[in-house]
Amino acid sequence: MTLPPLAKISLALCIGALGGVSFYLIGLPLPWMLGALFASMAAAILGAPVLPPNRIRPATVAVIGVMLGARFTPDFIAMAGAWGTSLGLLALYMLCVSAVTVPYYRFAAKTDWQTAYLAGMPAGLTEMVELGEEKGADVRAIILAHTLRIVITVALIAIWFRLIEGRNVGAMPNFGTAPLTLPDALLLLASAVIGAWAGRKLHFPAPAFMGPLALSALLHATEITASAPPVPVVIAAQIILGTVLGCRFIGVRPMVLARAAWLSLWATIATLLIALGFAVLIHAVIGVTTDQVILALAPGGLTEMGLIALAINADVAFVALHHVVRILIVILLAKPLFTLLPKG
Repeated sequence: MTLPPLAKISLALCIGALGGVSFYLIGLPLPWMLGALFASMAAAILGAPVLPPNRIRPATVAVIGVMLGARFTPDFIAMAGAWGTSLGLLALYMLCVSAVTVPYYRFAAKTDWQTAYLAGMPAGLTEMVELGEEKGADVRAIILAHTLRIVITVALIAIWFRLIEGRNVGAMPNFGTAPLTLPDALLLLASAVIGAWAGRKLHFPAPAFMGPLALSALLHATEITASAPPVPVVIAAQIILGTVLGCRFIGVRPMVLARAAWLSLWATIATLLIALGFAVLIHAVIGVTTDQVILALAPGGLTEMGLIALAINADVAFVALHHVVRILIVILLAKPLFTLLPKG
């Protein structure tokens, strides 16, 4: 019997929720997102009749954007000026990463230069896929490379902070500094709705996420509110986000996935080692902790790295700002640099 689309989406969310609960009960790091991700990914690879809840993803990332924006305290404005040096080093870091990962995908994965460039760039999946479709690159290889990079990065960093550094990455942090009153709830809802609308109108990268984050950050930095979305809503958002990521592996054959995962593992490890080197340098120059710099430079998604930063009580504003600048650099330079690639 063939299930209707809504039933497949519901099944995917149920599997994701079970994965999140299982990871939480076992005490694994970042349980709600990683548990949902790995459970739905296993279901997708095994051929279960699942579909990603793509239509509710914008609302999900809006919730997470509002939540992360709640960490932009008035101190952020005073500290932001000192981060100019690290933002300058971010550009150099991206150049170093690209110089390693692009040739790696070209020769280790035996792809053409165009596909290797779009798979190896420390950039967002959406931007690289759109450029790949426009230029005739291998879009499936690009999707696998970036999706696996995010999965591996999130898993490695969460496990590192939990097992090596002993951080309680599995706990739900204190998102806000004030109780959630009705006026505060309305302000946060407005941040999500109006922020997402404004993000699209202003052509923000990842508008459903960046718009709510920016508006929430403004409200919190100016002390109009100090509240954050309730924990159950945030847990549900993480489960949905993890399920969407896991369902990206629908239709991927196990052997193809295994090869792509092996390639992505070493590319991600190389990138994280470069990030560690720059983290030590930036710590020495401006005094920001290496943990925060690694999260700011790590080749994971902005949303995912923001959640880990929140879980370990790192400076979410620092992490988010560097990922936003990274995305902007890619948007501005990816296409012009693409024209300089060798053919084939």
